[in-house]
Amino acid sequence: MSPEKPAVLFVCLGNICRSPLAEAAFRAEAERIGLAVEIDSAGTGSWHVGEPPDRRAQAVARRYGVEIGHCRARQVTRDDFSRFTHVVALDESVLVTLHRLRPRGAPAEVKLLLDYVDGRAGEGVADPYYGGDDGFEITWADVTSGAAALARRIAGG
Repeated sequence: MSPEKPAVLFVCLGNICRSPLAEAAFRAEAERIGLAVEIDSAGTGSWHVGEPPDRRAQAVARRYGVEIGHCRARQVTRDDFSRFTHVVALDESVLVTLHRLRPRGAPAEVKLLLDYVDGRAGEGVADPYYGGDDGFEITWADVTSGAAALARRIAGG
């Protein structure tokens, strides 16, 4: 079953840092440009299922006017490749896992987030989990850039 409207799933490892930030940045951009799209995020691992985003991820999103405290981590499923038109990996290791999980013939486009940004194809968004607060600022900048480029692409621009 293919989705009726565009649907984007952002995927990182645990779904508590990068992918909820990417979801939030994309949601804000889609709202800004009037793009009707379903948006969610997930992780390849199950370590944080049911948990809210990392407090540092929540703090950086809040600094930019976005609330993500309501989000809860979930693990990506094989059904996601039919439910979403775009399954977006935040780094190369996640992309490899997604290609391994993807059922044969599933319609979703599976790419790295920064593949949508001119001059950044093949780059991953750095995982800020083990670093300081400054890493979350860098991650926010990258996911914001990727979200804007992906939203433009889906909108046909």
